[in-house]
Amino acid sequence: MDLKLNQKTALITGASQGIGRAIAKALAVEGVQTCITARRKNLLETLSAEIVAAGGKKPEIILFDVMQAEAPAQMAAAATKALGHVDILINSAGGSKGTITVETPNEAWEESMILNFDRVRQLTHALLPGMIERQWGRIINISGKSEPDALIAATPTKAAIHAWSKGLSRSIGPHGITINCIPPGRIMSEQILRKYSPEFRAHQSATEIPVGRYGEPEELAALAVFLASPVAAYITGTVMPVDGGLRRYAF
Repeated sequence: MDLKLNQKTALITGASQGIGRAIAKALAVEGVQTCITARRKNLLETLSAEIVAAGGKKPEIILFDVMQAEAPAQMAAAATKALGHVDILINSAGGSKGTITVETPNEAWEESMILNFDRVRQLTHALLPGMIERQWGRIINISGKSEPDALIAATPTKAAIHAWSKGLSRSIGPHGITINCIPPGRIMSEQILRKYSPEFRAHQSATEIPVGRYGEPEELAALAVFLASPVAAYITGTVMPVDGGLRRYAF
């Protein structure tokens, strides 16, 4: 299938590792001119070299810490200058610190909301005027589960992303812009390796994941690239887990 992505441009946050990295590589294979951003320059340079070696266009590299207050506006301006305009936005920067308690200081809640929701919303809103002007755009949010197993600061931020995305889809749809969310299941990454032991991963794969294993970033990237393409013009406001069947809810 021709995804008709050649000559499109994309900004990918959190591109230095894991899911963001895989999406950047997959978009580049389809002919997209990418702008990759994260905090670690050496990892972005390695990714850039791999993309070029595979025949893709040399990515633009921008170093940003999304937790900085001015990061969304500065990132949007830098990407627009580097690419000319941004057709596709992949919001892949985020994270979770696991279970907390009711006594956890408010700062932990605020930090999670800023990282996982505020910066996603702010960057998206900064780039939307250009997409509206061109009457085309794709926004893909790498989110997370919003059905809590315990008290986790990141969970309500993921619910916020889903609700905000659904509402925004109503406003931007008439302009040829779609927005969709992909909550990852157990997708292999630095964070997964840091949080879960090999024994835990093996047990969970055998007892909780229908396909019997953790996923690879490239498996999620395949869906992200499709949703970012002109072919997916009639898909918007959705939440599509890529989790090997891990989650049990129906919708």
